This record gives sequence, C-alpha cells and structure tokens, in this order.
Amino acid sequence: MSIAASEDLSARLMRALGDCAAMVTEYMDGAIARAGGPSPRLAAAMRHAALAGGKRLRPFLVIESAALFGVARTAALPAAAALECVHCYSLVHDDLPAMDDDDLRRGQPTVHRAFDEATAILAGDGLLTLAFEILAREDAGPDAHARIALVAGLARAAGAGGMVGGQMLDLAAEGRFAAAGRGAATAGDIEHLQALKTGALLHYACEAGAVLGGASAAERASLETYARAIGRAFQIADDLLDVEGDAGEVGKAVGKDAAAGKATLVDLMGVPGARAELARLVEEARAALAGFGSKATLLAEAANFIANRRN
Repeated sequence: MSIAASEDLSARLMRALGDCAAMVTEYMDGAIARAGGPSPRLAAAMRHAALAGGKRLRPFLVIESAALFGVARTAALPAAAALECVHCYSLVHDDLPAMDDDDLRRGQPTVHRAFDEATAILAGDGLLTLAFEILAREDAGPDAHARIALVAGLARAAGAGGMVGGQMLDLAAEGRFAAAGRGAATAGDIEHLQALKTGALLHYACEAGAVLGGASAAERASLETYARAIGRAFQIADDLLDVEGDAGEVGKAVGKDAAAGKATLVDLMGVPGARAELARLVEEARAALAGFGSKATLLAEAANFIANRRN
C-alpha cells in the first residue's frame, strides 16, 4: 500500500471513529435521561463519566463487526452504547482512591475529584446497570434470543470471570493482599491478567457484532482471533504509554505502573521487544480478517490504530 493510500485509510478510520463517538455519546446521553431517578447530582456525575471524550473504540468494534454481516449502524448502536456504559463505569471505579487513586481521566478531573467518592461509586453503579437496561430494550435487537446472548456475554465479559476478575488479579499482583504476597510474575501470568482486565470487553465487542449479524461458527472464530490479538496489542500499547507517554497527551497520569510495582510485558520484553510484539499482533489481527475481504478494511486499520495510539 502506498503512503498516500495508507494516509487516506487512516483518515477514513478517524472519521469513522468520530462518527461512532458522536452517535454513541448522543445515545448514552438519552439513555441516562430515560433512566430518570431522583438525583440530578447522580445524573450529572454519570454524564461526567460517560460523555466527556474518549475514543469510543469498543462501540466502534461492535458497529464494524456487525457491519461485516450487513447490520446497519443504527441497529448495532444500542449494544455498542451498552458496552461503552460498562467501560465508563469501570474507569470511574478504577480511578477511585481504593483502586488506582487517579486525579485525571480523559484530560479532566476524575469523577471522585469532580464530585466526591460516594457519588463516583454510585455513578459507576448507575452506568453498569444502565448497560443491561439498554440491552433489554427491543431496539437492542428484534430477536429475544439474540438480546439474551448479548446480556449474558456482557455479564461474563464484565464480571468475575472477565474484567472484574482481571482487576482483582492486578491488585493482588501489586501485593495488596498480605496473605497472597507478591511473587515474580511470568509472561503467562501477565497475559492472563490482561486478557481478563483489558481483553474481555474488547473480545465482547466483536462477539456482540457476530451475535447481531448471525455469524457462522467459522466467522465467529475469525473474529475471536482478531479480538484476542487486538486485546493484547491494546494493553501493550497502554503499558508503553505509561513508560514513554506524556500525561498531557495521554490524558491521565503516567509512570504509575512502575510506582505501584506492577509487572508488565514491557518490563519483561523491554521496549524494543514490546514494539516487535505489537507489530506481530497487528499482522495476526489483519490476517484473521482476510476471509471478510474489503468489508473488514476499517477493522484491519483499527489494529494499526490500537498499536500506534498516543492516548
């Protein structure tokens, strides 16, 4: 591919991400309003967490995975927004003093700094439960069996066997729990932790697209391979940003992994090794999409974006 063609594809991806972000943000805003509730403060905190920026990568993956099977963007939007609600809730709770104790997220004060800790906890709870309310609505899919599959898949990806379980392993790896202690983490340990903490929701994004599109077993397997590769790539890129990134550009504090004593694949591989692994994962992701032809062009380019992102 020529440089000009590559730049044009990158521009197409950024436009598509921007369009997706606008659609998802508008949908989430409406969903928070529909949820109602007696507390304007709680709604404001939920909006602060969910509506102020973000790449909206996960909902983009839902929409583009579903598009492989001819599903319209508007039809995939509820599932995409539900996933983003879960992602935003996880960031609110991850930033809390009891967890990572961060003051900055997406270039603005974290929810517990902008409001207070109790409000932040409840705002996260509100976004998590809102996700399942969205998926239960008929506009999430005309087929009840598909909606049930979407609900069950998101619960698995977000719960003790997925993101929450990965977060617990991450805290244990820091030596938070005296009885567990802190041992030397192997590459396998780190990959397992990151596959749960980061990879589970990315995997669900592609799974949701396959569910909405009625994908075959072979098509699902291809998307699973793609999702595993980009999940690993996302975390390695995140770890590199923590080592090399600028807080102003990244939109959150950097250098925190080393300060907390967290083991990462960048620690084990070194920066050059991590970058080589990123390149390999991008090729693996792109190869997994080969059977979809030109329909998967933006998903393939998204793998490059994930590996080379600066925030």
